[in-house]
Amino acid sequence: MKRKIPLGLLALCAIGSASGQGMYYASADAKDSLPLKWTVGLSAIFDDNVAPGSGEKQSSFGINPSVAMSLVSITPQTTWDVYARLGVIYYIDAPATMDQISPQSHAGVTFVHRFSEQLRFTSSNFIAYELEPDYSYGYASSRQNGAYFYWQSDNSVGYRWTERFATYSGLRLNATSYPDVADNDRFTWEIYNQFRYQLSPQSVLTTDVRYSETYGNGAASDLSDFYLLGGMEHRFSANTIGIARAGAQFHSVSGGGKSYVSPYVEFAINSQVTQPLSVRSYIRYGIEGSGNVQTLASGTQLVEFNDQRVLRFGLSSEYVISPVFSLFGGVDYIPTSYAGGVTRPFGADPGGTAVGDYSTDIFNAYIGVSMKINDYLTASASYNYTNSSSDFVGSSYDRNRINVGVTAQF
Repeated sequence: MKRKIPLGLLALCAIGSASGQGMYYASADAKDSLPLKWTVGLSAIFDDNVAPGSGEKQSSFGINPSVAMSLVSITPQTTWDVYARLGVIYYIDAPATMDQISPQSHAGVTFVHRFSEQLRFTSSNFIAYELEPDYSYGYASSRQNGAYFYWQSDNSVGYRWTERFATYSGLRLNATSYPDVADNDRFTWEIYNQFRYQLSPQSVLTTDVRYSETYGNGAASDLSDFYLLGGMEHRFSANTIGIARAGAQFHSVSGGGKSYVSPYVEFAINSQVTQPLSVRSYIRYGIEGSGNVQTLASGTQLVEFNDQRVLRFGLSSEYVISPVFSLFGGVDYIPTSYAGGVTRPFGADPGGTAVGDYSTDIFNAYIGVSMKINDYLTASASYNYTNSSSDFVGSSYDRNRINVGVTAQF
């Protein structure tokens, strides 16, 4: 069953939604109910640099069995959008620097309840325990050896005060944990309020006020951020919607650290360009606090970079050649500049010394094809290339991965 919601009440979807869109958040709401579906999959993997940055380049073959479920339930008042995937990667000849078996699982649920035409509550939640961070989640800026654990929850109340004016007020929580990597665990809470004015049937003007605090472990300092943003959401056509926000980010470091001001930009667009071709893209720029503790070339000194500025760009597309064949592909580009570096206590070194600036560039691209064998079976093959260029020793690498698999849906 389809439903209609006033454009003035459409909300920005939380990063890491149940549908797994990550920062591809331009389309916030499920449109149709979908029955419970189960998917069982098995894929074979060849990786020519299975543990980049941990010594000599090593290749490995692996297998990735998985089981997944999805469900979308829509009533006039309540929407449930649920997705879960449980899997593991088993590398047959994994190097000693990494586990031979690693988790590859994530799940999400989005819940929307409309109390009235004016009032609704939205909760979007996501959890992942995986080996390879998905760059579109918006927090990974390098490949870590070992699995990571990540969760986020975005809960908001939307109210339409007049035919044109509405607000969204909410609380976001997220945390990242790397069991095998020190100084990279983070927990963040953020409160926000968004003012929305419906300029026309296709356009909504927005003003966002956000405040967040991030707590780090080990050598990582606690952080606070204040955002003041203005923007617009525009529906170019029935099949194309874009979101843009820009403004200022005020970033502060605890423990006597400095404060920084940076431009902050968010942009996303989703488009069904033609019936067979769909395209999604995002851009985000600002100061980030994850991964800002690094080890210098000597390997004997930790440095915390208090002004870590990251640009994230992603583009993905799918082209349906026929009812049987589909092509898909995409790119991610993540340049990061590290400034405001200060050494942290390490061994007998008391720390506190300023260091110069560093930079890292990540480029990731993939392309693949899927073939529908019958109503239940689908085969796919994909190729992924990653290049990391970094001033940090051991962080520059090239990587090629090939994945061939089959899924059964019922």
